[in-house]
Amino acid sequence: MKKTVLLFLISFLFLSFSNFEKTSKTIHVFVALCDNENQGIVPVPSKLGNGQDPKSNLYWGALYGVKTHFKNSKDWTLLRTLKSNNPKILERVLFKHKILNTYLLADAYNGKYIKQTTIDFMEATAGRNAQSVSYNGNNLNFGGASQLLAYVGHDGLMEFNVEGDFTPINKNKRDAIALACVSKSFFKPYFEISKVNPLIWTTGLMAPEAYILKAAIDGWVLNETNLQIRERAAQAYHKYQKCGVNGARRLLVTGN
Repeated sequence: MKKTVLLFLISFLFLSFSNFEKTSKTIHVFVALCDNENQGIVPVPSKLGNGQDPKSNLYWGALYGVKTHFKNSKDWTLLRTLKSNNPKILERVLFKHKILNTYLLADAYNGKYIKQTTIDFMEATAGRNAQSVSYNGNNLNFGGASQLLAYVGHDGLMEFNVEGDFTPINKNKRDAIALACVSKSFFKPYFEISKVNPLIWTTGLMAPEAYILKAAIDGWVLNETNLQIRERAAQAYHKYQKCGVNGARRLLVTGN
C-alpha cells in the first residue's frame, strides 16, 4: 500500500512539473548596458553611460531601464536577483507576471561586451543556448527555449558584424523584439537565417527604453496580433517621447 501511494505521488509530481513547463511562458531579455567608452554612441551623462555599473545605467537601473521599469510596474513582480556563470553578465533578474503564468529573465551585459550580447541574442532567436532557471521547485526554460527574445541597447551592428550559430535548431515558434536604432536594417539578415518572427523592430534612431518593451510584452502575454502589439509599442513611445503617434508607428514596425 505504501509503495502504491509513493508511486502515485511520484507520478503526480512528475506530471505537475511537466504541465508547469508546458503551460508557462518565458521571455529572455538581453540588455547591452549603455557605455560611453566602449560603444559608438552619442555620450550620455557619465552616471548613465557607465557600462560597468548596472545600478545607474540608462538601460538598466535608471528610471526607464529594464530592471527599474519592470520593478516599478503594477504588472510584474521581481522574484529574485540570480547569479550568472557568465562573467560578461553583471546582473540577472527574474520577474513573474502578477496574473499570468509568464516569467521574464533579464540579463545586464557589461557594455564592453556588446558584441557578445548581440551574438547571444541572435543565437537564442535560433533556439540555441537554452538555459534552465529553478524557481519554487520548477524549471523555467530561457535562452533559446524562450518563446520571446528581446534585445535592448545600442545597435552595435552599425559598427561590426557578428558570427555564430544562427541556423534554427527546430521549428518552434519564437518571437523577437530588437530595440536599437535602425534595427530592422541591421538585424534583418540574421533574423532571416534564424527564422524568428520580428515582433517589434525599428526603422530609425530611437531611445530603447523599457516602456516600449513592457508595452509590447503587455500585448504578447495576451496573445494579441503583431499589429496590435506594434500599436501598443507605438502608443507608449509617443506617450513618453511626445513624437506624435504616426511618427512612432513609422519608427516601430512589425514583420518583414
